[in-house]
This record gives sequence, C-alpha cells and structure tokens, in this order.
Amino acid sequence: MDDCIIIGGGPAGLTAAIYLSRYHLKIRLFDCGSSRAALIPCTHNHAGYPEGISGLDLLAAMRAQAEKYGTVREAAKVTGLRVQDGGFAAWIGNREVRARSVLLATGVVNHRPPMPDALHDAALARGQIRYCPVCDGYEVTDRRVAVYGTGEHGAREALFVRSFTKDVTLIAPDRHTLPAEQLAALDAAGIACINGPATGWALEDGRIALSTAAGRLAFDSLYPALGSHIRSELAVEAGARADSSGCLEVDDHQRTSLPGLFAAGDVAKGLDQISHAMGEAGVAATTIRNMLNAEAPLWR
Repeated sequence: MDDCIIIGGGPAGLTAAIYLSRYHLKIRLFDCGSSRAALIPCTHNHAGYPEGISGLDLLAAMRAQAEKYGTVREAAKVTGLRVQDGGFAAWIGNREVRARSVLLATGVVNHRPPMPDALHDAALARGQIRYCPVCDGYEVTDRRVAVYGTGEHGAREALFVRSFTKDVTLIAPDRHTLPAEQLAALDAAGIACINGPATGWALEDGRIALSTAAGRLAFDSLYPALGSHIRSELAVEAGARADSSGCLEVDDHQRTSLPGLFAAGDVAKGLDQISHAMGEAGVAATTIRNMLNAEAPLWR
C-alpha cells in the first residue's frame, strides 16, 4: 500500500510529490496529461523566472525533481476513488491501487469560446487568447482588449482588465442582460458593451477578429470569461463536500470533509494561480506527513 496517491500532474500535484518524496514517503502520482499549466505559452508572473517560462518547461522541471526523490509517476487517468479498509482505493480502468491517503490536484477546465480548436490553440500560443488577467494583464497594458462573456463574471473581468488598458470591450456570447448597477460601473470605466452572437472567429493581421452585432471587430487580445468546470467528481463520489460551483471544501490545512482526503490547487476555492497552488500543496503534504506519522511513527 502506498502512503499517498496524488491525482493530478500540475503544479499542485507535483509540488506535493516533491515534498512527500523528500519526507521519505511512498508516493504514486497519476497524471492524465491535461494540466491547465501546460497551455501557458510563457508566464512572466511566476517568481524566479524574470525572462518567463513556458508551462511545459515548468512542469518538466517539476516532474524531474519529483522523480529524482522517488516519486512514482504514471501517465494514466484515475477513473474511480473510494474509501476502503482505513485508506483509499483508486481505480485506473480495471486496476486497483490502494493508499493510506489521497491528495486531489485535478484542477479545472476553462470553457472555451465557440471557435475551432486549431484556431483557439494558435491564438492562445500567440497571446491573442488569454485566460488569466491576474497572470498576464501586464502584457496587455495599453492594448485593445476584449472580454468575451456577460453577467457578473464577465463584468467583473472587464473591470479588472480596465486597470491595464483603457480600451476594453465586453462582448456577450448572445445578448447582455446586465443589471443597472453593472451597466453603470462599466459605463463609468469607459467599457463598451457589445451584443453577440459572436461568429466568424479568425486571426487577421496579428489580431483576433470576430463578427458581432456591432460589426466586424479585432483585438490584440481576448479574454474568455465563460467560467470553468471544476474537476472534483472523484472526491465528491467518494463522499467529500463541494460548494455549488464544484470547488471542494477544505480547511486551512487542505483537508476535505472526508478524513484522509486532501485537495490543493484550482480544484479547491482559491486564487487559481500557480504560486497559490504550490503553497497549498506544501501545506497539504506536510499535513499528510504529520497525519501518517501520528498513525505510525515514520522513524528510519
């Protein structure tokens, strides 16, 4: 039986693997290869990399570090999780793997605009599609920027982006249905509100272009504000509590409501930042180590 199964191979899962392996624990990490961090072309927001680093390079370095200290990493998807015999059983297809504890670091999946995948990926690689103004708002300073969404989430994101540039447009997937106070806040900030539907997505002259009710528009960058899917199903099916959005409920030591099950990173409510996910993972890993030590001293 392993000491801990980590589900998720992003920054949170790999940070926990590094910590737990260096605590001389027997760790198995399952990575299905869909970390959102892998989609980052180059982040300049992660401390220690003044010239920036790609998500793929960061993950590769973290994987090498975890494996150096003994983490067993499997490129596989966990399909089931249950409490069993004082620990947990995880299923990978028909195979069962057991551990004394589990850390869920499965993250989220962003909802994408209605465009072909190839176009989306090309625009993302060039910075014409961006998902995190906290991460890269600096890069759109004084540029022409669109936010694609509506409602409270869309309005909040447009107002956040407004602190980087005065040229911000909020485009609805269909029609805006914003309350008067949000319309007033957007108007005061000089943010134009354009109705959809948004069609004819394309890359034109180094910009992301689309057709709207106001005609053909082009922007240096566009931020989708369409929400995300929180990948908490494994924990919820095992018995852990989640809020209405799907984020797992955790305490200040990253413990879920299910004893022995921990969560770190975007799957729990937080800032959705690499540095924040890594910090949560460090807290979770140390709590796991102390919990296991209380059950049976980890003397060498």
